Amino acid sequence: MTYVSLTPFDLALAAILLVVTAGLSLAFRLGLERTIAVSAVRMCVQLAAVALVLKLVFESGSSLATAAFALMMLAATAYEVGSRQERRFQGAASYLIGGAAPFVAGLIASVFAVSAIIGSEPWWSPRFLLPILGMVIGNALAGVTLVLDTITTAATRERVAIEARLALGASRTDAMQDVLRRGLKAGMTPILSAMAVAGLVSVPGMMTGQILAGADPVDAMAYQVMILFLIAGATGIAVVLAGIAAVMLLTDDRHRLRLDRLTTVKKTE
Repeated sequence: MTYVSLTPFDLALAAILLVVTAGLSLAFRLGLERTIAVSAVRMCVQLAAVALVLKLVFESGSSLATAAFALMMLAATAYEVGSRQERRFQGAASYLIGGAAPFVAGLIASVFAVSAIIGSEPWWSPRFLLPILGMVIGNALAGVTLVLDTITTAATRERVAIEARLALGASRTDAMQDVLRRGLKAGMTPILSAMAVAGLVSVPGMMTGQILAGADPVDAMAYQVMILFLIAGATGIAVVLAGIAAVMLLTDDRHRLRLDRLTTVKKTE
């Protein structure tokens, strides 16, 4: 099987379906036409920019270039998680947690995969490390977003019950245990659902891409299984780190609930 390169005309044909979607939005008066157009243009510009930057990084093979691109991922992750929160911690805490948790977990999983499983030399080879890191962080990001949103929302709604436990002598970790557990379950749900339906309902993206690029389906399957294992492991680490950090910020060392550390953000459509 040979690799088929897509031309701009091919991409324009694929965009016809997006035009149909915009037409449906117009017909049903959903008001999403502008959002669809902006999202499509933004996606194309972002992916084109990333492709060009990655090409330069791959050609250089520099550890500094690899580190710089990874730090760019960290900044984008922090912004994305922090900006998605309806209830944010005061200051930069939401952005710090949102960036650090998925990045640290993703880096652990990616370095392990590149050095121990793939056996790349050097281990920081951008051609292997950066794509894996991007896939892992992107999925861990969703889990961290959910765990933070679940914990802050639950703590706000269950304020009376939590403060009652604290008043009866429970420690802050005991009082927040149920909230933390719910948050961790919510954060892990997307990747567990994706693993459950992989191959049965959907063919995951990496496997699809490799098959379209001419790889043997069995080899593509093996890489996809590896990636899903890495994503699940990294997501588990990330949601635990983010969940514990959120609980610590929502309480203090005097075992008091500190909802005053949260600010509610009104999201505009």
